[in-house]
Parts: sequence; structure tokens; C-alpha cells
Amino acid sequence: MFDILGKVALVTGAASGIGLATVELLLENGLKGVTIVDINETKGKLVAENLNKKYGNDKTLFVKVNVANRNEFEDAFKSTITKFKNLDIVINCAGFVKDLRWEEEIAVNLGGTITGTYFAFENYLPKHKSESEGVIINVSSTAAFDIYAQAPVYTATKSGIVTFSRSYGSPLHYNRNQIRVMAICPGFTDTPMHNATHEKLLAPAFYEISEEGFDELVIQSVEHVAKTVVLMIKEGKTGSVWIVENCKEPYEMKFPPRDQN
Repeated sequence: MFDILGKVALVTGAASGIGLATVELLLENGLKGVTIVDINETKGKLVAENLNKKYGNDKTLFVKVNVANRNEFEDAFKSTITKFKNLDIVINCAGFVKDLRWEEEIAVNLGGTITGTYFAFENYLPKHKSESEGVIINVSSTAAFDIYAQAPVYTATKSGIVTFSRSYGSPLHYNRNQIRVMAICPGFTDTPMHNATHEKLLAPAFYEISEEGFDELVIQSVEHVAKTVVLMIKEGKTGSVWIVENCKEPYEMKFPPRDQN
């Protein structure tokens, strides 16, 4: 079992939502330090300040980053090593729903996840993990598997994160440097991202679709999702994909061979 005590993490999209809830739970599990990466500088600095007051000075570092910008993103890794000397856990959580701006949506949701995983796996974790193993968690969505008619571009980015994580999580890669790569797929969660507004959708025809069945959804808390992230860090197998939805216990998604379907 991977021990979080004394480790260092970098979490994107960590100024709110699932990212912030995960940061707090990691700190409660004895994390040595964490870099909070977010594009919202005002909120990010305030979050870092409040967490330092709660968990101890110098526990957090905030770095303003647009994860679609490779240079900005790598600066966050460099700043983490400068401050904490180590890096053991990377969680790519930054993302948003705005299909009308699909180029940016793809660049952030999928491109940012690929960039964060690449920097972590190929450069920073192998050199700076404090023990033998490192961990990368990529945040996808149950939209990767469901028909999410109101936001097809968002769905495509989340599907890409799953297949990317499964591929990078192959034992062939793990055996290179003992870094586990996994994906988590939350269902509808009480986050700012899912407080959907109509300007996020591709066209007026999508507006009515977005309202259908919404009242029947079970909305889970960010804390419930964060518990699954921590469980995965401790026990998850490389290449695994985890589902957490409807406030229920999480489970690992199974992918049977095609010839068994």
C-alpha cells in the first residue's frame, strides 16, 4: 500500500471542487506539501493561505497556470521541486464544460492531462519521488462511457482521458520507472463546473436536451469523490479506471476482451 505520509503532491484545478477537496484530504492523511495549480489566481492564493493556516505554514504552494500552456505548466513542476525537494503524486483535475469553445476545451481537458502526465511520468517523478513508487491520477467522468448528448465535445475529452490513462498505465510503462497511472470517472458532482449554463453548449438546440432528466440525477459531494482518489493512490492498480457516482461506493471498471462481447 502506498503511504501518503510525508509525500508531496501537485494538483491541477485545485482552487475549488474535486481538486480542492482532494488536497484537503491528502493533507489530513499526512501529506508533506502540495502545489495548488489553478488559472484563478485570486481564489488559488486564498485557498493556499487558508490551508496553510489550517494545516501548518509552508504546506502549500500556489502557482497560477493555464494547463494548456506547456511552459506555464512545467514551471509549476519546477517550483514544486524548488520548494519541497520531492514530488510523488500528480493529480490532473483541471477541466471545464464549454463545448461552444471546443478548441480551448480540448486543449485544457485532454491536452492539459496529457501534458501533466508527460511531465510527471517522463521527467519529474522518476527523478524526485521520495520512495520507489509514484502516482498519477487523471480525472475523467462517467460521461466517458455514457451518451451525454448535451455536451459531445466534453464527452470526447473525457473518453480520451480514459484511454490515454489506460495506455500510459500499461505494465510496460510501469516497469520503466514504477509510476502508476490511473483514471477516476466521477458521476454528477456538486462542483462549479457542473453548474451548467446555456452559454456552455454548442447551439440552442442543446439547451432543451440539457434539461431532460436533470431533476432525477443524484448529485454527490466533492468529498465523496476525494475519498476515492485517496483510495486509488493507496491501493489502485496501474492502468485501472474507477467509477464513483450516485453517492455509492466506488468500483473499478472492467474492460472485457472484445471477443467476449
